[in-house]
Amino acid sequence: MTIDGQAGWFSGVAHDPRSTPESRPGRRALLVAPLAGLLLGVLDFVWIKFVPFPFGGLGNSIAVWAVAAFLLTLLNRWSLPVSVAAAIVQLGVAVPAYYLAAALIQHDNLSNMYDANAVLWVGLGVVAALVFGTGGVLARHPRVPELLRDTALALPGAVLFAEGVLEGLRIGDPSYSTGEQVSYLMLLIFLGLGVTVLITPSWRRRGVVLVLSLPLTAGGYVLMSLAGFR
Repeated sequence: MTIDGQAGWFSGVAHDPRSTPESRPGRRALLVAPLAGLLLGVLDFVWIKFVPFPFGGLGNSIAVWAVAAFLLTLLNRWSLPVSVAAAIVQLGVAVPAYYLAAALIQHDNLSNMYDANAVLWVGLGVVAALVFGTGGVLARHPRVPELLRDTALALPGAVLFAEGVLEGLRIGDPSYSTGEQVSYLMLLIFLGLGVTVLITPSWRRRGVVLVLSLPLTAGGYVLMSLAGFR
């Protein structure tokens, strides 16, 4: 699948003479989005539980969830409304799926799936889905100006870099291990660069996208700080 595919803005996928009512994109999203959310939530807990640091730290990363929403709408040629709704469902399902996995694996209380903390995470997921779900559509739509597409393509790297800034500011804090913070910071930077290279079609545009990610990183850091991520 190419990123710059011919997708309809509000009408769904490009016309395919083989398409039928049963293959409409909205119906596919009804299956894909909750399944993606279930996998994200379960794998996130398993990752935290069993993968050693620094890689295991990605299980606690809000940036990883945001990137997941972006990739869902980037790689599926749905219309804008369907894409955003799918991203919301994905992250909304991922939260209780995470706590369900915790209950099954380490016998946590099932009420964690719907308590105030879970509701807060769902709310944050909705916000992330609105931003990054929209970003995934803009990044692949051929009718969107290239500068706006490149700005959208900068979102995944920027959110990883912004989390890296938060981690970097903890270096020297006696509450955190300096070695672990440095290694996790390097991992976030590597992933931010890697995802940018993978989703951006040419080296010229990759350079532009990385430049655009700088102000987005600053904005992401401010928003994460305001949301209580410190």
